[in-house]
Amino acid sequence: MTAMWRKLALSAAASLVFAGIGLAQTGSFEGKVTGEDGQPLKDALIKIERTDIKGNYQVKTNKKGQYFHAGLPLGTYKVSCLVGDQVKDSVNNVRTKLGDPVEVSFNLAEMAARQKSIQKAAETGTLTQEQTREMSAEQKAAIEKQLKERSAAMAKNKALNDAFNQGMAGIQAKQWDSAVEGFNKAAEMDPKQYAVWANMADAYIGLANTKTGADQMAAYEKAQEAFRKAMELKPDDAGTHNNYALLLAKSKKFDEAQTELTKAAQLDPPNAGKYFFNLGAVLLNTGQAEPAGMAFKKAIEADPNYADAQYQYGMYLVNKATMKDNKMVAPEGTKEALQKYLELKPAGPYAESAKALLSAMDASIETEYKNPAAAAEAAKKKAAKKK
Repeated sequence: MTAMWRKLALSAAASLVFAGIGLAQTGSFEGKVTGEDGQPLKDALIKIERTDIKGNYQVKTNKKGQYFHAGLPLGTYKVSCLVGDQVKDSVNNVRTKLGDPVEVSFNLAEMAARQKSIQKAAETGTLTQEQTREMSAEQKAAIEKQLKERSAAMAKNKALNDAFNQGMAGIQAKQWDSAVEGFNKAAEMDPKQYAVWANMADAYIGLANTKTGADQMAAYEKAQEAFRKAMELKPDDAGTHNNYALLLAKSKKFDEAQTELTKAAQLDPPNAGKYFFNLGAVLLNTGQAEPAGMAFKKAIEADPNYADAQYQYGMYLVNKATMKDNKMVAPEGTKEALQKYLELKPAGPYAESAKALLSAMDASIETEYKNPAAAAEAAKKKAAKKK
């Protein structure tokens, strides 16, 4: 072959190669992604996987939620939309074609609504064949997992409810051993239930009241432990602090009881009168008269209509009374407290005592001793003189 023909042949071969490249058949995908809020979703990942032979491509959406990918070999694809690492939606068996791009768009708001509907149908056993066909393998696996978890949770909840109900029935029937057993089983299944621990404390207190000595103190300690667990879960419940304080007082832990009752009053100002009254009672029963009186005063300041607090504050003041000109002189506020008690509870258990004290404050008190016989002799002499 001459040099000229060789040159022409090489040119022809090159032309054939270039012609082959120019004839390659490709297609493209385009679309738009709408987020769950109904707005265009930027930076959603569009994953394009060829299913007839191996091939993977991807592209992200722009600020208008749009994407475009060209140069895809003609074939069958699965197109998925991912947000973060989670597949939100996908379309199977999409074929590319020559010419105009194939549109594959994703509306995640509609997809979320469909998924919610499918999940509800699955949970209620009303899933249709059409809904099943709409689900991807991942969605089917996810729903199956959720149903298993839900079934397990329902079984656990039933067992938990049965144990809790055993405890409550035991309290109502005063069967304290059964009550304690039920609440302990419930606590093992779910230690995050406030009601379990609070009622367990009551059950242990009931059990303690049937015991004596070391057994009683052991039950009280268990009750205190249950109260502490309850307060960890619900630290702002004033009633629990109040009940815990009364139990502490029974266990002769008076300083701790005072702290808890003060905390209860701070947490629940509308019922502070009740908590300060309990504090006063605890202090009075331990011989601390002065701080007890101050607690009763706080009780009536918080609730002037707390009758028993008025009486106890009155009694505290009576103990400070002095004598002047054979008459009881009580500190300011004594009469008012006792009168308020009678106004609120005219037939109350302390009514007669309050009346007697008020009468004593208004009358002279006989302090000079007189011999009855001498008085009778003087009367006889006086009668004789008249004769």
